[in-house]
Amino acid sequence: MPSMKILLLAPQPFYQERGTPIATRMLARALCGAGHSVDMLTYHLGEDVEIEGLNIYRTWSLPFVKNMPIGFSFGKLLCDVLLFFKTIRMLWKESYDVLHAGEESIFFTLLIPHGKRAVVYDMDSSMPDQLLEKWSFLHVIAPVMYGFERLAIRRSDVVLPVCDALADRVHESAPDMPLCVLEDVAMDLQASGKPVDDIRKLLPDNAIVAMYIGNLEHYQGIDLLISSLAELNDCDALQVVFIGGSNDDIERYRSMADTLGVSAQCSFLGPRPVADLMLYLEQADILISPRIKGVNTPMKVYSYMGAGRAIIATDIASHTQVLDKASAMLVSGNPVSFAAGLTTLCKDAGLRSSLGHASRELAESRHTYSVFENKLLGVYQQLGASSHEA
Repeated sequence: MPSMKILLLAPQPFYQERGTPIATRMLARALCGAGHSVDMLTYHLGEDVEIEGLNIYRTWSLPFVKNMPIGFSFGKLLCDVLLFFKTIRMLWKESYDVLHAGEESIFFTLLIPHGKRAVVYDMDSSMPDQLLEKWSFLHVIAPVMYGFERLAIRRSDVVLPVCDALADRVHESAPDMPLCVLEDVAMDLQASGKPVDDIRKLLPDNAIVAMYIGNLEHYQGIDLLISSLAELNDCDALQVVFIGGSNDDIERYRSMADTLGVSAQCSFLGPRPVADLMLYLEQADILISPRIKGVNTPMKVYSYMGAGRAIIATDIASHTQVLDKASAMLVSGNPVSFAAGLTTLCKDAGLRSSLGHASRELAESRHTYSVFENKLLGVYQQLGASSHEA
């Protein structure tokens, strides 16, 4: 494979141990490992990482932007403006073979001439979908937003959607567009070395531990999960452990659990190091993903699968494009159905074991780093061949 010089646009705080930066680091590792030279342009926030062949460039510092919450924010918008202008500067100074644009940075390509460089759209989500879910008043301009998304897709040379649902979006926008579904994989991080909670010591004897890991935003379905606990039938041993979330979100859901009379079955541990994720997952009997919105599969689901524990999840596209009834308990997104699924798993240790085994086998066959690497490098091999022919 010919070596290429790549400008990787990463509109995120890199590096931090959370979903998108972890995926970006994995991407950079694969490209550099294949001998490509990668210049990454990212925000002023985050820690540098050492990967041979990777050079990290940052936007100018904004002293009043000291952290970056997940999702859209005014601070993120300002950082994107700085990222855009520095992108122009770097493209003017250096000759790149490929512009690899992640997330919203793909829209920069609508204003920047491509020249002879290839454009790769790393499509982790649909930006219009995200904005419309957050601010419903934007529906009046939804056609314009989706129009820009279609244009950005059509201006790309290849698209890397993170899931099948986004691949369908690409096909609708540009039927002949080359694409490769580049799914996330289980997080492969070195443990932090900090003490890890012994979950069993925090709970009643003989508890069946159901665990949720992630933020406590509304779209994650925490309201659904807590409401379902009030509908449980003969499952007193079930204990739900929540890991993650802000203090405000934790207090809100503690209050909800108390109001519904299920606080004795809920333990909110707050955030824990992402590097220790697997050490917590392996202490659970059941892993929970009650998400109610979104089409892209959460990265944590792949870690759930790798842990080899029974998974219960809502039967939305976000889950069903990766999981099936042989590898997870898939239920409708209402409290009664979710409670029924939890009750079934609570009472049937054999089913928990078989589902956990099936999900781990699925992860090991389809969602490993080597699978990710082979797909990505296959795309770049094609780009290199096309460039050589040109």
